[in-house]
Amino acid sequence: MTQILARQVIETAGDAGWMICTIESCTGGMVFAALTDIAGSSAVMDRGFVTYSNQAKQEMVGVSGDTLAAFGAVSEQTATEMAQGGITHSRADISLSITGIAGPGGGSDEKPVGLVWMAIATRQGVQQLKRFDFSGDRIAVRQQALAAGLQLIHAGLPKSQAR
Repeated sequence: MTQILARQVIETAGDAGWMICTIESCTGGMVFAALTDIAGSSAVMDRGFVTYSNQAKQEMVGVSGDTLAAFGAVSEQTATEMAQGGITHSRADISLSITGIAGPGGGSDEKPVGLVWMAIATRQGVQQLKRFDFSGDRIAVRQQALAAGLQLIHAGLPKSQAR
């Protein structure tokens, strides 16, 4: 299923003439890897940022230290700034950010294991922000985030009328 979704993303982006950027934390580049597994992806893939640490989020895509201090790495605010930063620091027309808690540790009552925030940004600004509450072990959470991320970016791409 992941390969089918990835192929749809690559084809839709190609039809639209759009470049893609990913900014990933808990998925560690899985979305970018899935997309670049597809032949022809070089025509639409600009770059992927793996921003696992707070420092990387700040240095690579410009997430504010104040945002991280106030809301944490796993928050709607951080996901939004990551997506916006991806657009700012790339040639992409659309970016997908993912930040979450894959587990097994690191969760809390307020931010449980499986909590993942994703955002889609385009040159026109943030288009979508979504919270997910995935279940299962670390591998399951990351796989679910991969699939959801591919679906989200596909939904954010303009659809060509000529098919």
